[in-house]
Amino acid sequence: MQAARGASLTGDQDGPGPDATRPTGSRARHLVVFAGVALTAYVVDVVSKAVAVDRLADRPDVELVGDLLKLHLVRNPGAAFSTGTGYTELFSLLSVAAVVAILWVARRIGSTGWAVALGFLLAGVAGNLTDRMFRAPGPMRGHVVDFFMLPHWPVFNVADICIDVAAVLILVQVFRGVRIDGSRVEREERGR
Repeated sequence: MQAARGASLTGDQDGPGPDATRPTGSRARHLVVFAGVALTAYVVDVVSKAVAVDRLADRPDVELVGDLLKLHLVRNPGAAFSTGTGYTELFSLLSVAAVVAILWVARRIGSTGWAVALGFLLAGVAGNLTDRMFRAPGPMRGHVVDFFMLPHWPVFNVADICIDVAAVLILVQVFRGVRIDGSRVEREERGR
């Protein structure tokens, strides 16, 4: 049966209309990508920190690429660049809120780019949150394990790399005009 302008009354169309959402299979595929990236990067972060603590404690710097890249174990109670070292519990609470927000937004993922970006973001935030929850001096006050050292740059870890990669990928998606749900921003909207 057909309604006005050729629309089906029974809902069976050849494809989704302009206002239709993405098919469930596509959304599921993007969620699998999101979860796969997040889980893989999170495991790499947690394992690399465990190895760093085991192998670098009470040991001088290990040169990987001369003076350009060294392994140097640091326990950071603060945020990026060791700022706010007296606010570890606040950073822990903000990290919990960030994980919840990422998971909430991830329900709408409709693009592979966003799936990868949010997967890296979740892995990075969750990786550092894991340290804050389970490392000394105690829950919500734990110090984050950092071990990569570049000249004239704060020591960092895999979780920090994940957050940086996520930031770049999010900017790429925004500049491409791709929304989280996979739809595109029209040129007129971007020009405003």
